[in-house]
Amino acid sequence: MTVPQKFAVGEQEFAGKRVLVTGGTKGAGEAVVHRLASAGATVATTARSPAATPAGLFVEADISTLEGAAKVAAAVIDGLGGIDVVVHSVGGSKSPGGGFAALSDPVWHDELSINLLAAVRLDRLLVPRMVTQGSGVIVHVSSIQRRLPLHESTIAYAAAKAALSTYSKALSKELGPKGIRVNTVAPGWIHTTASEAMVKRLAVHAGSDEEAARQGIMDALGGIPIGRPAWPHEVAELVAFLASDRASAIHGAEYVIDGGTIPTV
Repeated sequence: MTVPQKFAVGEQEFAGKRVLVTGGTKGAGEAVVHRLASAGATVATTARSPAATPAGLFVEADISTLEGAAKVAAAVIDGLGGIDVVVHSVGGSKSPGGGFAALSDPVWHDELSINLLAAVRLDRLLVPRMVTQGSGVIVHVSSIQRRLPLHESTIAYAAAKAALSTYSKALSKELGPKGIRVNTVAPGWIHTTASEAMVKRLAVHAGSDEEAARQGIMDALGGIPIGRPAWPHEVAELVAFLASDRASAIHGAEYVIDGGTIPTV
């Protein structure tokens, strides 16, 4: 057995790596783009509308659709010449409040498409190239809501993220022997513009103010022991570690970053 060399850590840790970060223009995804680009990676990202980004390649596309995913995959292959790391950060929820009865078929379709099928489709398009080169890293961003769904507002989102975590585990079993690591990051509440938009929606639905809606989310989660949501750059640090060679023995795992929200072992 050959002992690996000491891993490179520092400003150029990802030098020479070709990376795709989905959902990389806002929130945690944007923070991941900044983190990996600052460490030397050549980063591509995508969004539905043009946005300022430090990524070297930006693709305007809706990856909740099959056509959008195909457009991104083609642009990445053509623009980067291949792929070494894929971080599926895109996701979110636009569900109305009101519990399960408020969720129509179109709402379910949209939640599943962006939170599950976007990753499934891009993996299907990009992973064969990783298999050919015999190496690669995939990080799927799930959510603690797969274990702690908020029945008032995020049932469909939570169900989609639960499916993403299960899919990730199955994918790791298949791809590990082929040199490709697959892991999942499950954040709790992250302080982003999207999370604040959810607060506003819940306040409108309940006829309350935003502070009451925010407290309602905290109560539904059972509280956050560290007393605050995570910041996007904190999630990005965890993703960067899992994408790096420092985590070369970590595979098929899910890492929670939730400030202690999940109350069980």
